[in-house]
Amino acid sequence: MKSILVTGCSTGIGACVARGLSAQGWRVFATARKPEDVERLQAEGLESLLLDLNDSACIHAAVDAVLAQTGGRLDALFNNGGFGQVGAVEDLTRDALREQFETNLFGWIELTNRVIPVMRQQGHGRIVMNSSVLGYAAFAYRGAYNAVKFALEGLSDTLRHELYGSGIHVVLVEPGPIVSRFRENCVPHFEKHIDWRNSIHRAQYESQLARLNTPGPAAPFTLPAEAVLEKVMLALESPSPRARYQVTLPAQLFWWLKRFLSIRAMDWVLMRASGGGKR
Repeated sequence: MKSILVTGCSTGIGACVARGLSAQGWRVFATARKPEDVERLQAEGLESLLLDLNDSACIHAAVDAVLAQTGGRLDALFNNGGFGQVGAVEDLTRDALREQFETNLFGWIELTNRVIPVMRQQGHGRIVMNSSVLGYAAFAYRGAYNAVKFALEGLSDTLRHELYGSGIHVVLVEPGPIVSRFRENCVPHFEKHIDWRNSIHRAQYESQLARLNTPGPAAPFTLPAEAVLEKVMLALESPSPRARYQVTLPAQLFWWLKRFLSIRAMDWVLMRASGGGKR
């Protein structure tokens, strides 16, 4: 039975991938940041443990616990846990950017670097990074999240080169709009870091908040989390996986448009897609 460590399994993509892989015969170690989520996942029959990406000691303890149960082996890692920081770049504080990068990048890389020696020793492994369409197509008012995903893509490309020939594959999964609690989870961080009532961008923020609090899909062509699971399965089980898998029509469209359009034309497309920052 192949083993995989999955982060961010409390809801959404992480929960779907953990359940889906378990159903396909993988031994899944589903992690979450809150003890109550770990207990709920365990009640579902998943092997679950605590993992806070902001806590180095917790990261190392989680990996040690997994390796103790697998005899020192780990076939795959799916980096997924994190959140989205919304806000215009001129409204982002250093603390807001630091928090975004600590969770969504530094924690991921620390965890990844902890498992690479294990994979090197066994001669194989898959490291799958859950990136985003915003890792190559920047949307207004998503500067912090754009930045962290752009950085993740660069580090993942570099890591893929450095691991060439080791038997370890690094794969980026790049979803567009997916049904999850991502929008709802953005709001507390937005309220914490953005003084939106006194911002020049207040009108855009009011429109965004109304959209965030509206039930239903956030954007056209939104797909369920199972669409991401399908690509993760390809990344894990293909003999020669691709470096990137886009998920949803918008993700595929923006990937190709960026290669054929001028910068000015692409800016126009992205501004239209984001509603001028009101979406």
